[in-house]
Amino acid sequence: QVQLVESGGGLVQAGGSLRLSCAASGRTLSSYAMGWFRQAPGKEREFVAAISRGGGNIYYADAVKGRFTISRDNARNTVYLQMNSLKPEDTAVYYCAASSGTNHLRNLEYDYEGQGTQVTVSS
Repeated sequence: QVQLVESGGGLVQAGGSLRLSCAASGRTLSSYAMGWFRQAPGKEREFVAAISRGGGNIYYADAVKGRFTISRDNARNTVYLQMNSLKPEDTAVYYCAASSGTNHLRNLEYDYEGQGTQVTVSS
């Protein structure tokens, strides 16, 4: 069992930056590939980024490529999402998730998910 807790969300102006953190407990994070998702009001959940167990492979959604950076610190059992050049359309609840799967990062199925952290970008 893995418990995931996101933090770092908040209100920021367009063009600003935020760094989200996802802290894991229960099992070592290095056993899992990790992903970030988001869900805006009235919209379906959307994939944002994923990172392999060792951090050597990363995959981004086109909507965030070049602006967001996913990283992980397995020694701290934490995954990060650095978000730069934020836009109002990035407003959503952001969730991290852990996968024990071995598919390509864009096709992972996730076993655990956190409660989410709200990100609001004002124009």
